[in-house]
Amino acid sequence: MRLANRVAVVTGGGSGIGAEICRAFAREGALVAVTDLRREAAEQIAAEIRDSEGQAFSWGLEVSDHTAVEDAADEIEKRLGPLDIWVNNAGISRVVPFLDCTGDLWDLIIRVNLKGTFVGCQAAIRRMLPRKRGVIVNMSSQSGKVGNSRYAAYCASKFGVIGLTQSLAREFAGQGIRVNALCPGVVFTPLWGAQLEDYARKRNIRPEDVRSYLEEKTPIGRLCTPEEVAYTAVFLASDDATYITGQAINITGGSVMH
Repeated sequence: MRLANRVAVVTGGGSGIGAEICRAFAREGALVAVTDLRREAAEQIAAEIRDSEGQAFSWGLEVSDHTAVEDAADEIEKRLGPLDIWVNNAGISRVVPFLDCTGDLWDLIIRVNLKGTFVGCQAAIRRMLPRKRGVIVNMSSQSGKVGNSRYAAYCASKFGVIGLTQSLAREFAGQGIRVNALCPGVVFTPLWGAQLEDYARKRNIRPEDVRSYLEEKTPIGRLCTPEEVAYTAVFLASDDATYITGQAINITGGSVMH
């Protein structure tokens, strides 16, 4: 098991990619802190992992709240032990024409996606520094590599996550802490389902045709799965990736190659 007895925190772990990362970490032997804004969703995933003989516990967490994140990190360490891995996965997205994007919506997306990652990184690094070891995995996107229309706030937040990742990787590489980012392509999760109709309007196609439209645009001919993102997260969190830091790894089926 590549993550045996390591303590891993995953934000946004109650559904979608975050839930799959929690499952994959648990299968590799990690003690998983499943955190989510919706505590009941986090507990459902944690209970599922325990039913499969893994080790997982749940916390409700607002990722942009400094005090809440610091308190949760303290509780997790008291219950599970020193932090080894922190995955900043929680995020939101909206498909909206730029001139229709309100200041409140902009602030919300930046607060959850970028500030939430900043807050999580601070909490993790504070606790990893005394041991001079630790791994942080931040969730960016192919939209953090290439801008896309009607995604201004989302793209800005995900480009920012990559910049933050690179900055922290340089600052803390000499102190045993690795920081990398994941950049998935389209993954059909509840997050995507919530914006399906808006995306269909953007492309002037029917909602039921969105998936096939996106598959045709992807060189590999299909969409990414949550499991494929989770496998990459396991790799980056493990000792198989001890010389990798500051990278933004594409999981895009060839749609983005830089």
